[in-house]
Amino acid sequence: MTEKKIQKKSIIFVKTRCFIFIRMKNESKPEDSPSESEPSLIELNTDKKSWLSRSGILYPMLFVILIWLFEGLQLLLDYRFDFLGNAPRSIKGITGIFTSPLVHAGLKHLLSNSLPLLIVGTGLIYFYREVAKNVILMIWIFSGIWVWFFARPDTHIGASGLIYGMVSFLFFSGIIRKDTRLLAISLLVTFLYGSMVWGILPVDQSVSWESHLFGSAAGILCAFYFRNEGPKKPKPQWQIDEEYENLSNETEQDAVAHSAENPAADIQKEDNGQSSIKVVYHFRENANHSNENEHKQSNEEK
Repeated sequence: MTEKKIQKKSIIFVKTRCFIFIRMKNESKPEDSPSESEPSLIELNTDKKSWLSRSGILYPMLFVILIWLFEGLQLLLDYRFDFLGNAPRSIKGITGIFTSPLVHAGLKHLLSNSLPLLIVGTGLIYFYREVAKNVILMIWIFSGIWVWFFARPDTHIGASGLIYGMVSFLFFSGIIRKDTRLLAISLLVTFLYGSMVWGILPVDQSVSWESHLFGSAAGILCAFYFRNEGPKKPKPQWQIDEEYENLSNETEQDAVAHSAENPAADIQKEDNGQSSIKVVYHFRENANHSNENEHKQSNEEK
């Protein structure tokens, strides 16, 4: 009976201690902090932003939203922003060099430019991330300046010149760099927008073919100007192996030359390494052997 009571008390004691430990552990956690397995809202937003940035679609999407806001504002106010267009060889048209891609002639014009801006802009930023910003800026400015100098004396609006410039850059940059990956992009651009070549010809007088032509010329100029910047052609495996072998040979030769110039230092290092090793032996006499020695000493004294 006594043993059963002791076992029962010990079980109750263990359960009580476990309950107290679990309760203290839960109380030590902050109530508002999320668990480790569940990502926080901030982390989810950061992951979305990083994905948008990596994919290259973020900035083209923001630009498309901007030009839609411009068109919505025109419809809301019932007023056309044609004064922001590029009017060649006129003082008031100088501002159009910078603002004409933001203004469109209507929803049909805007719809025809929105999807190409997203596709081509995303491809440019994704594959040419290092130079994409400068390429877009140069196409925007140079095509606007050339339109202002050489185009017909009408008001030129729309982002089609920018689209032609980016398409032209993607096509010719892949050819100039002779990279199979970028050549594939060139072929894809040709497949999707090959018919755009007719847009640089003065077939339809209601279309600003000058913007298309000068945008394409600016894209070709950027392809040559940035031919040594941006993505690099991957090295073949045999070249990587050869460079690694040369590097290992140079390292080995440097080590041999260093040891030949100062052999005493290597010997001293070896001596120091050997002298630093110490072996200490401890021993203890056997109890029987010590008793025999004491017995002999007592007999000798007698």
